[in-house]
Amino acid sequence: MLLSACGGNNGNNGNNGQSASASASDSPKPSASASAPASPASGGQVEIFSWWTGAGEEAGLKGLIGLFSAKYPEIEVINAAVAGGAGTNAKAVLASRMQGGDPPDAFQVHGGAELNTGWVAADKVIELNDLYESEGWKDKFPKDLIDLVSKDGKAYSVPVNIHRGNVAFYNKKIFDDNGLKAPTTFDEFFQVADALKAKGITPLALGDKEPWAATMVLENVLLGVLGADDYKKLWTNELSFDDAKVKQSLETFKKMLSYVNEDHAARNWQDAAQLVANGEAAMNIMGDWAKGYFTTDLKLEANTDFGWVPTPNTTGSFMVITDTFAIPKSSKNETNAKEWLKVLGSVEGQDVFNPLKGSIPARIDADISKYDVYGQSTIEDFKTAKLAPSMAHGSAAPEGFTTQANQVVNIFVTNGDVDQALKALKAAQSSSIK
Repeated sequence: MLLSACGGNNGNNGNNGQSASASASDSPKPSASASAPASPASGGQVEIFSWWTGAGEEAGLKGLIGLFSAKYPEIEVINAAVAGGAGTNAKAVLASRMQGGDPPDAFQVHGGAELNTGWVAADKVIELNDLYESEGWKDKFPKDLIDLVSKDGKAYSVPVNIHRGNVAFYNKKIFDDNGLKAPTTFDEFFQVADALKAKGITPLALGDKEPWAATMVLENVLLGVLGADDYKKLWTNELSFDDAKVKQSLETFKKMLSYVNEDHAARNWQDAAQLVANGEAAMNIMGDWAKGYFTTDLKLEANTDFGWVPTPNTTGSFMVITDTFAIPKSSKNETNAKEWLKVLGSVEGQDVFNPLKGSIPARIDADISKYDVYGQSTIEDFKTAKLAPSMAHGSAAPEGFTTQANQVVNIFVTNGDVDQALKALKAAQSSSIK
């Protein structure tokens, strides 16, 4: 119960909920050095369902499609991506298609609870132990990651990346011009925020048009106050949401919200990240798909134009989010879908995708030289940090809890009622976490 999947996007195509369907012809053309075609496949099509439609993720997906098409030129790739941050719209479309007997051939799914208490428990996806054996993945992915995408010893999805969710990105020029150091504790955060506010600078950019972005800030505060071990106890009923430290977390979260941009409810996560990129705000707490947005879309340079630190009090912890793909039992092109999973689980596939997406590879044997200073430092942090599952992105708790938590946070951001939020979160824990 350690990991999950990420971010989605919303910028120019964010909340419209439109399907971004395209064939392999829309993907980048493979270079002359692309891999030679693999063993002959049956031809036909493979429909790939995701919410990767903007920021670095769209470029990463197109890179994967280009790689796949170079290996399997006889298979047409249907890119059935649906826009909407964190898969908000895509999950609803996917559920409708699965219920209606029209599933895609492979689909993006958050690992952990979303995969296992959702699609696996409903007996809607095939098990993939044969693929893990044939591709030698059992010693290429970290054991904790394999455990996340498995139930009762059977693997049901393939991870393509690992994101970090406890990152505070900041505008280096703002910090340098004001003689400030990036905060690593809550005390430092509020000192820096006060100094920035006094200069008329928005300290913390937030875009919670979709409430998961604010929920991410709360889960990071919980991680900072509780520590990784106690944070994980929230998801096993070993620690109650009416604990005094949870109340302290909500009070801290409320104080942090007093430093955000006034138009936060009208912005999505990309809009908030852009405030930092443009120098209109100093910091943004977001998963490191924001890093992919900074470098791939906005062409900013890591550690020059923007910097990063773990969110307050979480140094040594790693809020893990992972993107994985599963195959429906009723897939029309299961053989081709397995070939797709082989590509995204390969070293080559992961090293094409992740430098663009802003994430790090799920494999332990990827080529670290292909990653920038952010990627290399995050790869090293992942090796030693205490891992914590993201609730906002589906791995820590069942979907029912996350849905309720988003509603609680949405109300809390507006009214700041700590006791009301505690009561509601406790009720959600009692009803959803068994």
